[in-house]
Amino acid sequence: MIWLELVILLACIVVGARYGGIALGAVAGIGLIIFVFVLGAPPGGPPAAVLGMIIAVITALAALQAAGGLDYLVLLAQKVLRRNPQNITFLAPLTTYVLVAACGTQHVVYALLPVIAETARKAGVRPERPMSISVIAAQHGLIASPISAVTVAVLGLLAPLGVSLPKILMVIVPSTFIAVMIGALSVAWRGKSLEEEGISTDDAVDANSAGGELAELEGSALTRAKGSTLIFLLGIVFVVLLGIFEEMRPQYKMLVEGVQQYDQVDMAAAIMIIMLGVAGLIMIFFKASPEVAMKGSIMKGGMTAVISILGVAWLGSSFFEHNREFIVGGISELINQQPWVYALGLFTLSIMLFSQAATIVTLMPVAVAAGMSVGLLVGLYPAVNGLFVLPTYGTVLAAVSFDQTGTTRIGKYLLNHSFMIPGLVTTASAVILAMLIVSIVGL
Repeated sequence: MIWLELVILLACIVVGARYGGIALGAVAGIGLIIFVFVLGAPPGGPPAAVLGMIIAVITALAALQAAGGLDYLVLLAQKVLRRNPQNITFLAPLTTYVLVAACGTQHVVYALLPVIAETARKAGVRPERPMSISVIAAQHGLIASPISAVTVAVLGLLAPLGVSLPKILMVIVPSTFIAVMIGALSVAWRGKSLEEEGISTDDAVDANSAGGELAELEGSALTRAKGSTLIFLLGIVFVVLLGIFEEMRPQYKMLVEGVQQYDQVDMAAAIMIIMLGVAGLIMIFFKASPEVAMKGSIMKGGMTAVISILGVAWLGSSFFEHNREFIVGGISELINQQPWVYALGLFTLSIMLFSQAATIVTLMPVAVAAGMSVGLLVGLYPAVNGLFVLPTYGTVLAAVSFDQTGTTRIGKYLLNHSFMIPGLVTTASAVILAMLIVSIVGL
């Protein structure tokens, strides 16, 4: 029976991923109908805390976007890139990494890619070099962000094991940051120069026509953007501080079987409360329109992620509960003795799902139940960045289209594209470095 259910599970993932968007969650619902009503599997349940945290963070990000704060951050990044054009191959992925980590979403990279391409061309640098590694840097910056959907998902799954947000970031931030720089080195001298290719660097690429250049903010719009950005960043800092200093999280009284006891606000609730509060403050004091927030790309992309995670995680939960004995007994020894199997699973499933968060909520619960050590769970986490392998992911396609020199390309054989080498180098380096840090800090 388990093999039939596994085929159904994988079929739902493949079909849902092929249709894209919310179809991943919706098609998973078909699998749930078969599991529960036909095969008699327990319904399981979606990860409520994870979904709640993601919705709260999305709300704050959508409010920031509506107030102009997201545009303000992108404008700052664009100015940094243009001031140092000769170092664009290293500066572009660094800027992209920091911006995505601060914002918790890869959506901001679409506004940076045309600027990176234009700046590289003007400086006589082959655009493929900074463009390819910047796309990879965005993926690694996402898992290093304290408020991204995938980080929230990991925290929700590992918090019961005593893993706090600072412990996760302590491993992931340095490992992914250094890995991105290693990835930049892997493409720093890649391909012929523009001069050797016979491509002119005299004419500037019109970033406005590419849809990437943002208008300068002035007057009240600039004030709103700066204020909303400050509130948002302070909210992130507060979340991190609550993770570092647990005594900062308030205690409250509760009755358990008629006996009064004290409990403490957990990190999941703290993140939801703070991020919703941040959204409220931005809307009240910086005139972020709720309607604009709902119609923005952040809310659209975020809700797509929520629906996908709802369906896939729920389907995975039902599958696991129906086959708990076999999975825990038969797989635990394998993944503990051969951790690379779990890492390969993360990498492969992320290619199929095009979502780090959906991948984590599908596979990590199985690894947790199988008794994989906390150190391995955190150390192998960067393997979830396999989204670059198939050149059909949004940021990959955007980078190809924005590079008007044609140096950033999809190869004749599909997989020999501009992103493969920096992607493999960066992801492998991140996993190795994360495992090294885990061994040093003793997580």
